[in-house]
Amino acid sequence: MSEDPSPAEGTNPDPRSGDDSGAEELTHTTDEGEVQMVDVGDKPDSERRAVAAGEIRLRPSTVEAIRDDEIGKGDVLATARIGAVQAVKHTWETIPMCHQIPITNVDTAFELGEDRVECEVAVETTGKTGCEMEALEGVTTGLNVVWDMVKAVEKDDDGQYPDTGIENVRVLAKEKRTG
Repeated sequence: MSEDPSPAEGTNPDPRSGDDSGAEELTHTTDEGEVQMVDVGDKPDSERRAVAAGEIRLRPSTVEAIRDDEIGKGDVLATARIGAVQAVKHTWETIPMCHQIPITNVDTAFELGEDRVECEVAVETTGKTGCEMEALEGVTTGLNVVWDMVKAVEKDDDGQYPDTGIENVRVLAKEKRTG
């Protein structure tokens, strides 16, 4: 998995730092407080890339079953890859203020640890707005698909999931290259 790079160009400062130079106005609300989609019509197209990551904590025996392709529903990671890509392509339908953007590439990577599956999704586009929400949607859906595929072996005797959890979902990088 990629290391967390230094802040990318155009990122807002940490709101806890007291520096509000990147937050002069709220862009998703009107002066009257109504929610709105941001108008990006006048922005130039640029090449953009975002990478997000996360993990799902599982029982070590479940990870071993994934590794050995012994999960009854089928190939867990292949199915999770499909789910991640589908989620990237449909982000605009599930996040209310996201623009529909042309996805030019999606890369997914899954790594099996001792007690977890790590997922990283990189998304590329050429357009007027970034693609970090698409990368985050890919990660969370990919991890949800893993959960769905392994839930029968993760449940305890009471039908609960005490050892299962999706954690540490974050944006690792956001890049913008202008022409």
